[in-house]
Amino acid sequence: MSGTGGGRAVDVVVIGGGHCGLATSHTLAQQGIAHVVIERGEVGNAWRTERWDSLRLLTPNWMCRLPGRAYDGPDPDGYLRAPEVADFLAAYAAGLQAPVQTHTRVQRVSAAEGGYRVQTDRGDWRCRAVVLASGACSRPVVPTLAAAFPPDVVQRTARDYRRADDLPPGGVLVVGASATGLQLAQEIRRSGRRVLLATGEHVRMPRLYRGRDVQWWLLASGLLDQRIETVDDPARARRLPSPQLVGSALRETLDLNAVQREGVEVCGRLVGVRGRRVLFSGSLHNVCTLADLKMDRLLDAFDTWAAAHGREAGVEPPQRFEPTRVAASPRLHAELGTELHAVVWATGYQPDFGWLDLPVFDRRGALRHDRGAVIGAPGVVVLGLPFLRRRKSSFIHGAEDDVREIVADLAGHLDRCARRPGCATLA
Repeated sequence: MSGTGGGRAVDVVVIGGGHCGLATSHTLAQQGIAHVVIERGEVGNAWRTERWDSLRLLTPNWMCRLPGRAYDGPDPDGYLRAPEVADFLAAYAAGLQAPVQTHTRVQRVSAAEGGYRVQTDRGDWRCRAVVLASGACSRPVVPTLAAAFPPDVVQRTARDYRRADDLPPGGVLVVGASATGLQLAQEIRRSGRRVLLATGEHVRMPRLYRGRDVQWWLLASGLLDQRIETVDDPARARRLPSPQLVGSALRETLDLNAVQREGVEVCGRLVGVRGRRVLFSGSLHNVCTLADLKMDRLLDAFDTWAAAHGREAGVEPPQRFEPTRVAASPRLHAELGTELHAVVWATGYQPDFGWLDLPVFDRRGALRHDRGAVIGAPGVVVLGLPFLRRRKSSFIHGAEDDVREIVADLAGHLDRCARRPGCATLA
């Protein structure tokens, strides 16, 4: 649907040309809903420009699938590199002939008569519905105490970091011990640098369990399909850190024991900076013990599921793993400028909806939504956030189910809108 005055008109504007945006485009097209996908760079932009050189997916290639397309390469048990993920998405978009407007930045989304106005640096769009598919990893989370570090200490976020050789000589503090933190700590240590790893709450998980990738167990047992409605504390479930995993040709387990064997010194959570001294929490024993207990409970659940569903054949016997090794007296501080010369923040990401000019944020600035339906803005939905509707919501393969349900809701909204006076015409 085209229009004159005030910009082009379309039923739905999809913001973001990553896996969620493209899956949405596929599903909208199947239902004959006119739409456009707006992408600030090329398709899969973040995978090409905002990832470190050695990054691979945490999920095996056989899990790389979107509506109408699945991985069909020669290495289903391998793990795609970031540029390969971008190529996968680009090929998907080309196959769909998706209406993607690349190299276009959204500047403002606001309410307008009949729906919404989406202003970009390449013109405006008028629409009845907006899909926020710009991703959960738009902006690195950096604690406020970063400002307390002396100016001669180099600071990088996981988005800025590309390779260890870009860091200055000397010791490096990596903050955060989830998947990203462990991978960077290991890589930086292998470059010959001393590495301290500040460790808070984390999710420990073996790469392989009973001869199969742990993601196979999570998927087959139904854990990845768990719906947010069944969780006792949805807010906490959505904040859980990513599991300690790495994708590699050897399919090895990456945990605190593994990086310690390579010489990484594991410390407690970073709690402060005092002059030229960084301070660590004394809770390392507790957080590691808790992570070990949770991993064992998860493996117990896999074993119970396998026995109950006749899946014992073809898998190895149950196994358990060495507890996390923790020094009797973990270090509580380190000196900046002598022991440590750089800091890498592996403290997570958050979405960036700074261009969204709608009353849809809580007092902390977080987007208010009910399983993807944005509260306070009918017809605006969000996709790709952790545990949006299912535990797998932020995974590539997890987009299909969420998109199918959310597009069905959008179709209902568009039908209702078309029957309301003043909504049928976009102005």
